[in-house]
Amino acid sequence: MSSPPKIRPVLPPEPDEIPDLPQKGRGAVSNRPGRYEPGDRPRESDGWDWQDDEDAPKLRTTVAVDKTKSIIARNQSPDIAFDQSINAYRGCEHGCIYCFARPTHAFLGHSPGLDFESRLYMKPEAAKLLEAELRKPGYKPKVIAMGTNTDPYQPIERKYRITRQVLEVLSRFNHPAGITTKSANVLRDVDILGDMAKRNLVKVFISVTTLDRDLARTMEPRASTPELRLKAIASLHAAGVPVGVSVAPIIPALTDMEIESIIERAAEAGADSANFTLLRLPLEIKDLFIEWLEAHAPLKAKHVMDLVRDVHGGRIYNAEFGERMKGSGAYADLIRQRVQAAAKRFMMEPRYRFNVDCSQFKVPRAESPQGDLFAMDDA
Repeated sequence: MSSPPKIRPVLPPEPDEIPDLPQKGRGAVSNRPGRYEPGDRPRESDGWDWQDDEDAPKLRTTVAVDKTKSIIARNQSPDIAFDQSINAYRGCEHGCIYCFARPTHAFLGHSPGLDFESRLYMKPEAAKLLEAELRKPGYKPKVIAMGTNTDPYQPIERKYRITRQVLEVLSRFNHPAGITTKSANVLRDVDILGDMAKRNLVKVFISVTTLDRDLARTMEPRASTPELRLKAIASLHAAGVPVGVSVAPIIPALTDMEIESIIERAAEAGADSANFTLLRLPLEIKDLFIEWLEAHAPLKAKHVMDLVRDVHGGRIYNAEFGERMKGSGAYADLIRQRVQAAAKRFMMEPRYRFNVDCSQFKVPRAESPQGDLFAMDDA
């Protein structure tokens, strides 16, 4: 009697490794490891189905919960125009290749490359934590900046609405806020922003890096198109919300020829101020950006990097306060003069400043767990 045939287990297929080539809908070319991890890691396709949108990223975006116990970050950097900030998310799906926040993903054990724009974290308790901090005895109100690290209006905000919840708390406390974003989704909250603007509690900066739609598509693939950002400036202005334009970052030999055009278009839309930063490439961003240049602008790569070194004293990055965002030397001085001259021509304030009122802050009465019927009367 013959023995029965051996049944071989059916194993799941190995995930497809994706070569280090540009992907539509993503900024980084590779998933280079963070500075705390040795070796390279291959990219893997996880089968996200986008049959109706060929330009959507093929690398699935995942969102996990960040169980932070505090929400207001504080800094003492002398070259930053705010002392307090809130970031509702870690990582940013916009995928801007130059984003200076990318290295922060290394602290999570993730790559500052593709992981940064696809493995995201949200802070669902942000509004609750903020209210608790604002109610602490002795709290002194200073403008709270949003969008200083990752964008508060990146695509996942449409679902989770954490930024809106934070704004609702700030509005109730008459607390001043400043917002910087690349997303026209900021218009979703124009009702809150318009109301806060009537009390001089908010200012918005819209970041416009380039007016070239094709360049923006590869450089900042999931941010709003340049035209939509300009329309957002116009809509905010029409709603009475003070709005400025951030020409940031200016990339030598790639976007620097657009400075005057961006400021002119923003002024026509209603922006009242213009500021800039020069490209900065700390830590892992250096290799990611060079990799992106070689993939998308190979003929300009050497010229771009030569000018980057020129504004940072021969180095790719200079971390010194006062120079890390503006640079130094003849080329950096020329950029500064061009921004200032264009702002002056269109009667715009040439700086990044929120100009909001910190004197109206007031802690509202806490809600009674039994409702208004048993709440203490203010009188």
